[in-house]
Amino acid sequence: MTTPVRLLIADDQDMVRVGLATILDAEPSIEVVGQARDGGEAVELVRTLRPDVCIFDIRMPVLDGIEATRQVAGPDVDDPVPVIVITTFDQDEYVYDALRAGAKGFLLKDADPDLLARAVRSAADGEALIAPAVTARLLATFASSRVGSVAEPVDPLTPREEAVLALVADGRTNSEIAEDLHLSMSTVKTHVGALMTKLSARNRVELVIWAYESGRVDGGRPA
Repeated sequence: MTTPVRLLIADDQDMVRVGLATILDAEPSIEVVGQARDGGEAVELVRTLRPDVCIFDIRMPVLDGIEATRQVAGPDVDDPVPVIVITTFDQDEYVYDALRAGAKGFLLKDADPDLLARAVRSAADGEALIAPAVTARLLATFASSRVGSVAEPVDPLTPREEAVLALVADGRTNSEIAEDLHLSMSTVKTHVGALMTKLSARNRVELVIWAYESGRVDGGRPA
């Protein structure tokens, strides 16, 4: 039997936090191991409980979700824990900063239980759930002011890698990319791995951010 994903949830609204915990703990593949009422408590629990995945609200007292994410999943963290940020605002300007701080994905609090569970499992598997169109819109909106701010890789992207990158930025999974480009799954994984190496990206979210900031894509489509 597969070991359940150990999940920590942080939200200062009791109703939201308990509701999320109830929904996700009912999933056989997920076990909620801790709950926090603010970002400071969340960081402490991450360090003591070592969950597999965290869900952080963006707006919390003591430490907001951005700083809490940076402390447990940021570029300078030796052993980062995957974080999904969650908010009630689909045009929250802080979401982009949270993704830059190391978050693996973004969801709205009204996401259906299936999407929440898939996001947790994806984060545990080392992938980011970027499929919701709202995420692409947010990245496009807040990355647009930074277009051209990133350097081109020393080893240029191949045409095939450019095509794969555009589809990753559009929120496609590896299987969907394989189908769209008529490639095998192993070939797609190879291309995604090569993109991460060339762009010094730790995950798919960072690939998407680079795609927007470099001007490669606009709203998830080739620029």
